[in-house]
Amino acid sequence: MDARDVASIWDSVLQLYKARVHPAIALCMRRRGEVIIDRAIGYAKGGGPDEPEAGPKVLATPDTPFNTFSASKAVTAMVIHLLDQRRELHIDDPICEYIPEFAAHGKRWITIRHVLAHRAGIPNVPAGAMRMDLLAEPKEILQILCESKPLWRAGRRLAYHAISGGFLLGEIVKRITGKNIREVLGEEICAPLGLRWLNYGVAAGDVDQVADNHFTGLPLLPPLQSMFQRVLGVPFERAAELGNDPRYLTGVIPSANVVATANDMCRFYQLLLAGGELDGVRIFEPRTIRRAIAEQSYLEVDLSIGMPIRYSMGFMLGGKWLSFYGPDTEHVFGHVGFINVMGWADPARDISVSLMTTGKPFLYPELRRLFDLTKQIGKSCPKGKRPDWLAPSSPRPA
Repeated sequence: MDARDVASIWDSVLQLYKARVHPAIALCMRRRGEVIIDRAIGYAKGGGPDEPEAGPKVLATPDTPFNTFSASKAVTAMVIHLLDQRRELHIDDPICEYIPEFAAHGKRWITIRHVLAHRAGIPNVPAGAMRMDLLAEPKEILQILCESKPLWRAGRRLAYHAISGGFLLGEIVKRITGKNIREVLGEEICAPLGLRWLNYGVAAGDVDQVADNHFTGLPLLPPLQSMFQRVLGVPFERAAELGNDPRYLTGVIPSANVVATANDMCRFYQLLLAGGELDGVRIFEPRTIRRAIAEQSYLEVDLSIGMPIRYSMGFMLGGKWLSFYGPDTEHVFGHVGFINVMGWADPARDISVSLMTTGKPFLYPELRRLFDLTKQIGKSCPKGKRPDWLAPSSPRPA
C-alpha cells in the first residue's frame, strides 16, 4: 500500500477520536497478510466523560485488551463450525438433540443453524437472565432459556439474538466435549496460533488490564429504550457499565464477552481470510469457512434492530451500497460489537481489520466519522480477485 493511504486511514481514526465519544480507539489492519497499521490512541482507563480530568489515567496501547461485546458471536460461531468440521455435531441438528430439556414449549424444531442465523424465534433475553450473580451459575441461565417460549416458529422471521443464542451454543459445546467453550477456544484456536487474549473473559488477575467502557451518548427515549432493553436484557445505558464489572469480565458469555487486542482479533479474521491456515497452522478447512460465511438472509428487515441486515451462520455480511464496513463491500464477512467495535475480512481486497472502541453512544452527530473511516479503508485498498479457496470444490469424502 502507498504510505499516503496508510496515513489517510489513521487520520480518519484521529478524526473519530476528536469526536470525543471514544475515550480509547485501537485499529489493526492487515493487507495481503502483512500488518500495515497496529496503533491505539486515548486512555484505556481514566478517560471517561464522568471521570475527573485530573484523575489517574492509563494510556491505550496496541497491547490493550478490549471487551468486544457482540463481535464475540463470530468467534463462537467458528467454534461451532469447528465441531461440525470434525463431525461432532451437524449444523442442522435440533438443539434438543444435545440439550433435551430445551424442547419444552414447542422449541424442539429449533436447530443450530436457526440460532447462528438469528432465526430461532427466541431473540429476547428472558427476564432475570442477565443478573451478574447468574454468570457463575450457567445451569440457572440454561434453565431460564429452556423454560422460555418462542415468539414465532423457528426459521420464519429474522431477529437478532443479542445474548440468548450464545448460552445455547456454549452449552452444546460443553455437552459434546465435556469442556466449557472457553477451554475449547483456548485449546483449539488460541494456543495453536499463540494468541494471548481472544477468549471469553479474562483471569481474575487480568481484569485491570481490560480497557474500560463508557456510555457517551444521549439517553435513549421510548420506544428505543424499551426495544433495546428487551434485546439486551438491561437498559442500553447500563450495558456499558456491566461490561466493566469483574463478574462480567471473568464469566463466560459466548455472545458478548470475548476480550481481545485489536491485533489478536485481526489475526482471527486473517486466519479465515487465508482459508483456515495461518503461520503454518491449519485450524479450519476452506469448506468450513465457505459454509460459515454463506448468506442466510438478504434485504430482510431484522425485527430486533429495525433495518435490513445480511447474515450468514455467525457473521454480519457487507453490502454493495451500504453496510457496517463501508460501501462496495458485498464480499465482506465480520461482526459488530455494541455499536462501534468491528472486526471483518474482505476477500476481494485481501484485508483483515479490527477496530476497537470504548465509547458506547447510540446515535451521535459525529457518527459519519466512523463511516468515513470504513470508507477510507475500502478506498485505500482496490478490489482484486477473490482467493481460489472461496470457489466451491468437490464434496468432502464420506
